[in-house]
Amino acid sequence: MTLRIAEIFGPTIQGEGALIGEPTVFVRAGGCDYRCSWCDSLHAVESQYRHSWAPMETDAVWAKVHKLSGGQPLTVSLSGGNPAIQDFGPLITKGRAVGYRFACETQGSIARPWFAELDTLVLSPKPPSSGENVDWDAFDSCRTIGAGARQQVIKIVIFDETDYQWAREVHRHHSDLALYLQPGNPEVDPATPVDLQTLANRLGWLTEKAMADGWFAPRILPQLHVLIWGNKRGV
Repeated sequence: MTLRIAEIFGPTIQGEGALIGEPTVFVRAGGCDYRCSWCDSLHAVESQYRHSWAPMETDAVWAKVHKLSGGQPLTVSLSGGNPAIQDFGPLITKGRAVGYRFACETQGSIARPWFAELDTLVLSPKPPSSGENVDWDAFDSCRTIGAGARQQVIKIVIFDETDYQWAREVHRHHSDLALYLQPGNPEVDPATPVDLQTLANRLGWLTEKAMADGWFAPRILPQLHVLIWGNKRGV
């Protein structure tokens, strides 16, 4: 099985969502069916970077993960781009056989049978600020197929009031899933320093907004990796 891999790195901590702070090796797939306006991983999305993506067999990906982790079973996060474009099933089978845990984050546009083999499936539908429109039928298919995962959650990035109200509507339709919200980082250029005060202000606004509205369902978290490492690519 040949996979298009933008990068494999770690161990480092997961910077967001349900597994925030957890030691993780990241396998970032190359290719995506979305073009979000604020994407911070264009090197794994745009075809102009295709030359930098490595065609790797499953065994080669697994060997890299195993080497980086020192053979210690930990969490492997499948990210992108959209990892659901490709077949990571054999990699998950190989890793889980020796105790590794697997998480995947996807926008929910493509359903894959291997979702059911995950420890954590993070469905991250993109809000209006992204410029993308969610196919909710496809999203529901991802939910159905991913029901076998040991944990299934929703994560939404919030940039403004419109995104916030949209997230509330999403939660009304999927209230059975744990919901994670995080303020978006508008600066996507890795060479540009992060304005930590602006990020703190955005987190404060989102927290105060939800509390004032009596909306206590979501867990509101920062992008921890941005706070620690800024816009450094690959973290």
